[in-house]
Formats: sequence, C-alpha cells, structure tokens
Amino acid sequence: MAPRERAPRPPLLLRAARLLDIDKGELVEPAALLVTGEHITEVGRRDRLPEGTVVRDLGDVTLMPGLMDMEVNLFLGGPDHRSPLIPVQEDPAVRTLRAVANAGRTLRRGYTTVRNLGLFVQTGGVLLDVALKKAIDLGWVAGPRVVPAGHAIAPTGGHLDPTMFQAFAPGVLPLTVEEGIANGVAEVRKAVRHQIKYGAQVIKVCASNGVMSHTGPPGAQQYSDEELRAIVDEAHRAGLVVAAHCMGDSAIRAAVEAGIDCIEHGFLASDATLDLMVERGTFLVTTTYLTEGMNTEHADPALRAKAADVFPKARESTARAIRRGVRIALGTDAPAVPHGRGALEMRALVDRGMTPLEVMRAATTVAADLIGADDRGRLVPGLLADVIAVPGNPLTDVSVTERVSFVMKGGQVYRDDTPQS
Repeated sequence: MAPRERAPRPPLLLRAARLLDIDKGELVEPAALLVTGEHITEVGRRDRLPEGTVVRDLGDVTLMPGLMDMEVNLFLGGPDHRSPLIPVQEDPAVRTLRAVANAGRTLRRGYTTVRNLGLFVQTGGVLLDVALKKAIDLGWVAGPRVVPAGHAIAPTGGHLDPTMFQAFAPGVLPLTVEEGIANGVAEVRKAVRHQIKYGAQVIKVCASNGVMSHTGPPGAQQYSDEELRAIVDEAHRAGLVVAAHCMGDSAIRAAVEAGIDCIEHGFLASDATLDLMVERGTFLVTTTYLTEGMNTEHADPALRAKAADVFPKARESTARAIRRGVRIALGTDAPAVPHGRGALEMRALVDRGMTPLEVMRAATTVAADLIGADDRGRLVPGLLADVIAVPGNPLTDVSVTERVSFVMKGGQVYRDDTPQS
C-alpha cells in the first residue's frame, strides 16, 4: 500500500500588534502575515482572504524573522549543562540523541536556523550532524534548519583534537583523517573532501589554538599558511565557505589572507587585522558572551589563568570590531552558552557597542548572507515562513528574544504560548 500523502495545510493569517521590518529598521503596526504552505505570501493583507484561511490572532506581540545562531554544537551540552568535554563516555548514538533534544530546545527558543560547527569525536567517519539535518528536514524530529560542518578539521594536538583538552596519554581516542585530524596538505585536502562527500555544507577548521587549549600561547597559529590555503581551495571549488576557529592576531590575519570566509571568536585581533577583514568582507562570529559567562572553575589552573588574561582583551576586541564595521553574525558557541539562550549573546553585543537593530540583523539578514541563504531572514512575500513572536520592542530591548511565545518554521507551528481567542 502506498503511503498517504499529507494533506496541505490551509492558508494561515497571523495577526499581531506589531511586525519588525528588518530592512527599514522599524515596527509596522498592526501586523498581518499570510502564510501559504512553507512560504509567506502576503504581508499586511487583512481582507479578501483565500477560501479556507485560518485566522490566528496572537495579540500584543511583535512578529519577527526566525533567529539564526551561527556557532553551535548540538551534540554537546544539554538541560543540566554539565561539562560538554566528555568524548570518552558518550558513543555516537548517545550524542545523537542528545543533539535531538538540544535541537528541539533550540527551535522552541526561536532559532529556526543554526550552523553546527564541527564534530570532534569518533564516529567511523559518519557525519552525525548531516544525519540530524536529514531527520529534521524529513520531519522525523523537531529542530532548526541545520547547516552541518561534519567533522572539524584540526591538526594533531590542535584545539579540537579532543584528547588535547585533558592532555590524555597517547593512544586514547585516536581520530582518523576522515574524523578531522589531518596534518599536511595532502591530509587536509582528504579531510575536507570527506566532509563534502558525505554532506557537509560548511567547512570548519581550527586555525589557532583556543583559550582552553593546552598547546601553546593564546591564539597561536596551528595550521601553516599552505595548509590553510589548501583547505580553502578544496572548499571553495565545491562551493562551500570556510569557518575558522581563530583567536590570535597573526593567526586571524593568516586565515583571512588564505581566503577563509568567517572567523569564529577573533578574540585577539588588532585594528589592522580588523581593517583587513572589512576590506576582504570576512565575517566575524564573536561569541562574546562566553568571555563573561563561561564557567572555568573546573579547568586546569593554567587554563583559568589564560582565560583571566584573554577574556578582558576579547571583550575590548569585539568592541573595536563593531566600531570598525566588521560584518558580525550572531553565534553563541553553545553549549559554552546554553542552547537557545542567544539573548545572552545579544545583550553582550549591545554592551560592546552594537545597536539593537544591528544585533537583530546579525541574527537574521547578516546570518543569512553568511550561509548564502536568500530564502530567509526577512518577513517578506516569497521567503520561508520562519516566524517568531516576542513581547515588546526588540529595537529597544534585545532581551525580549528570551521570551519567545510563538515559533513557526516553514509554515509549521512548533510553539504557541500566546492567548487563544
């Protein structure tokens, strides 16, 4: 017997007190949004509705585009927010189930698109985030649209070589080239090609060490210029962008000059390097809240000391990046920030000097540009119906995004806590 096809959803008219026009940077009052299938078909229409249209009055809320988080790892962290660095205790099946729970939590918080930036565990080469994306796209589980990176590409002893975090003895948890540990031009090309072959939509590379790395001074470059260029060459020829975990100034400059498209963190960038990023159009995902919200009390004393030195400098560097006009997209580094708590990052960006409108764009239109998605990020006819509702005015108080009461992704409602009429 052939499977039944799902009956099409009737058109839905959403009414609310306000709608955020992200391009004009203003609120439209009152708001009406007609959704047909997966897409927005009209904005502002209030009469002559298509036959069978369902009308939903959401009340005193602001409709706005679904939010996007450009730096997450859904396979780590969880509701109890214990330390995510437990690669030995959890097998790929448990990690995937953890990711399903985190994906649902993230969507209900209003994040309808995320970039999952890199596995760094044994999987036999299987790209768990690609599998999660497929399950979400097929409607098997609830979650945001996932842009998967597969395995992060890192050198032996690099920032996302997982045994480096606890400085384990040799032979513990070895990772293959296919699982991202790659040295030399030939191996990094092979690692990138494996991720592309099995469905990665962005390539994540560790261009420098990190604050919580045991290897080298803060921000030390870990891949050679030649290796970085090879990674970029492989990704760009396949039409993929490259995101680089990168902290130190010289490493950031090397990554930008190699053609890397997006710098993650960028904590120790100089003014000259920030200007180069502006010139090249390089994106920055600042993850700045973790510099004040990350719990380092259980870390090695040397790493705690490094964090105490780097984090204040990182906050100042983010402020300079904002002033110099670097293109900033929102990213939390969840679970360094709990999944779905991007409002913490938004408030931190405002504290560093961004306007609330700039922050809203970082989480919508700029993020959409970063992933090359012209089908989302705005509430306009023809785009995907990724819509959330928040109280108040996000142009004066970004923290309202912490209180999402309605979530729609692709025309399907995943959360509706608004009063029923």
